[in-house]
Amino acid sequence: MAAVRNILFIMCDQLRADHLSCAGHPHLKTPHIDALARRGVLFPQAYVQSAVCGPSRMSFYTGRYMFSHGATWNRVPLSVREKTIGDYLRPAGIRVALAGKTHVLPDVDGLERYGIEGGSAFAALLRNGGFEELDRYDGHSPPGTESGYPAFLRQHGYAADDPWSAFVIAADGPDGETRSGWHMRNARLPARVKEAHSETAYMTDQAIRFVEAQGEQPWFLHLSYVKPHWPYMAPAPYHALYGPQDCLPLNRSAAELENQHPVLAAYRRHEESVSFSRPDAPATVRPTYMGLIAQIDDHLGRLFATLQRLGRFDDTLIVFTADHGDFLGDHWLGEKEIFYEEAVRVPFIVVDPDPAADATRGTVDRRLVEGIDVLPTTLDALGLPPARHLVEGRSLLPLTRQPATAGVWRDAVFSELDYSFREARRLLGRHPRDCRAFMVRTERWKYVWWLDFPPQLFDLAGDPGEMADLGRDPGYATVRDEMHARLFDWMRARKTRVTVDDAYVEARTASHKKHGIFFGVW
Repeated sequence: MAAVRNILFIMCDQLRADHLSCAGHPHLKTPHIDALARRGVLFPQAYVQSAVCGPSRMSFYTGRYMFSHGATWNRVPLSVREKTIGDYLRPAGIRVALAGKTHVLPDVDGLERYGIEGGSAFAALLRNGGFEELDRYDGHSPPGTESGYPAFLRQHGYAADDPWSAFVIAADGPDGETRSGWHMRNARLPARVKEAHSETAYMTDQAIRFVEAQGEQPWFLHLSYVKPHWPYMAPAPYHALYGPQDCLPLNRSAAELENQHPVLAAYRRHEESVSFSRPDAPATVRPTYMGLIAQIDDHLGRLFATLQRLGRFDDTLIVFTADHGDFLGDHWLGEKEIFYEEAVRVPFIVVDPDPAADATRGTVDRRLVEGIDVLPTTLDALGLPPARHLVEGRSLLPLTRQPATAGVWRDAVFSELDYSFREARRLLGRHPRDCRAFMVRTERWKYVWWLDFPPQLFDLAGDPGEMADLGRDPGYATVRDEMHARLFDWMRARKTRVTVDDAYVEARTASHKKHGIFFGVW
């Protein structure tokens, strides 16, 4: 019997892969996450299927690429036809719970079309992406009735109609005037909320209570922190742990602004990119971003101490990752979305408690990993059917348990973007259906195909900072053709038969005569 009974799936929002001390950051200290890496395997070449919150998370939850599950943007619902983690695990008697953010939008049209009652428990699960919501808090707007956080804040004296805006993402300025965290210029000020009452502390408390209450009953917990995502506002003392001297050097050059790719030129006109292009913006925001990561690490230490006390490290598979990164001014950009490493590469640690994984503990595996691998890894660890007709990711257990005999692993990863909801579409004069892009990344090359625009190509071996776009260089036409062919091979292998599995097909292949159908008989 496998050692794994529970799954702890930890996701940070907008956490860059290079912002952990175990990933090589020279100043940011993340001792508890580092300890997690020593218990398991660190995968430094892990990529999300879209560098946008919603579609990326839906890929994690379904094990499917973005244009397979169809939730291509934050405001696009996940179809009720798509199976998520909860749909696979609940029939096996495993409680599947959420503490934090999901970005799932309900498929209201689908629910109405199928006549699923809005007040039923089943309807609630479909609306919530298959999670039992212990406390849902998406963190980019004031929390509503789905979260207990506003009531918690009021109970602790934060008197306001909207305590999140008034205290959690606000600061007291030097003049005594309340300053909003929506303005990045205020990022160096301490939030008005006490650290013990902050978003990160509150959601860690929910996770600890859940694990304690579950006892020996099996569970899957998705602990999903809203930080270090904007608004970049940290409570004391985390707002002042780091200074500009502790930040990574900016990865941008004046040459990037010459002969720009049309879509990138449009993105650089977005307000967040213009703001991060200011000389003072990165030095203002990045130290606070680092402080928010340090705060998450400290609270993960509390959770890990609980796991240790309860013996849960012995039977819980842990995945630590992020839904995407954050440019923070690199490449003259703010936010994420574009296919540079800062946005699409994420931290990824897997702790497999099975004794078969003992040989890989504390190792670094540089093979290519995708976010869609979390679901098949979960199914494999729990001994559940792999649903290969639907799931497009791969179980990582061969890499944690038999790394030398794992066979041929993937040699490319893929990511996608639908930028139709963004101002760039209007700046470029595009129709919403014409805003698609696809990335394929191999060990050496990264190729990006843009609908109706020139491609991009980067030589990651000679240019790891992605400063020189070779997408229009005639000397690299052969490489572009090869990468384009890889993209086509991947696209034609997408799993679009979603209503029946392979066993169903096998049982019914060439079976027409059994059903009294004798076409073509002489």
